[in-house]
Amino acid sequence: MLTTPEPSTVAAQLREVLPKLPKAEQRVARALLAGYPTVGLEPLAAVAKLARTSAATVLRLAYRLGFEGYPELQQALKRETQQRYASPLAQYGAAEAGDQESVGVMARSRSVLLDATTMTFDQLPEGELVRAAELISDRSRRVSAAGGRFSDMLARYLIAHLHQLRPNTAHVGGATSDHAAYLLDVGRRDVLVLFDYRRYQRETIMLARQAAAKDAKIILLTDPWLSPAAAVADVVLPAQVTSPSPFDSLTPALAVIETLVAAVVEQLGESGRERVAQYDQMAGDVLRDDGDWAGASAT
Repeated sequence: MLTTPEPSTVAAQLREVLPKLPKAEQRVARALLAGYPTVGLEPLAAVAKLARTSAATVLRLAYRLGFEGYPELQQALKRETQQRYASPLAQYGAAEAGDQESVGVMARSRSVLLDATTMTFDQLPEGELVRAAELISDRSRRVSAAGGRFSDMLARYLIAHLHQLRPNTAHVGGATSDHAAYLLDVGRRDVLVLFDYRRYQRETIMLARQAAAKDAKIILLTDPWLSPAAAVADVVLPAQVTSPSPFDSLTPALAVIETLVAAVVEQLGESGRERVAQYDQMAGDVLRDDGDWAGASAT
């Protein structure tokens, strides 16, 4: 399915301007992000009341984001909501028959995936990436990662790298018992890296909320429409999910992970290099021990 990567969302715009906003507009932006996107679909007066400010302040923020008024902002949020919960079946209908016939699958995939990855990097907040790398590189913290039905492979991939770079890292399984065991000991020295993409998983969102309630730092990797877990996240790293098929792609998300790992390597410096050397040495020792054991067993 040939599609165009999604433009920057209202949430992405809010996060970008948030540090530069006047205090009253910051409260509006935080209220919109905390209940994204449904809070923005409420009447203007309700949003103003929630943010403890005036309707005029809400309007000023809408103008600052480039909208001609609050109704236009709401229309943008309604379009996002439809895209946010689009199923693979619904996306079958979005295919353009002409493109399917005139462009082969290799060329189509190359175009879609490269465009999606490029747009992901264009919209990725560098400050957020640096903050995520700082948290993960802090060796005084425990770093764990968890994902959903498909995105759990990304959590495992990240932890496989971090095992080699720093101590005290772990993957959290998707079962309720795994989440419960993790939450028993989680606290303010924990960093939880969560992966949650559209058609979001309730279990992943609840894990984020419960870990945040116990003062863990939350790093969320999600799509442009933002998982509801963004409301409690300290860092949000969105990636496009545009795909040449009806199923969302994790290729841009994987590129974000590779970049995050590169940033962690820079942050750790010599300590990371030394641990990788120790890891290689240990792996070599294990292989030699296996060989010796196999030889002894054969005699």
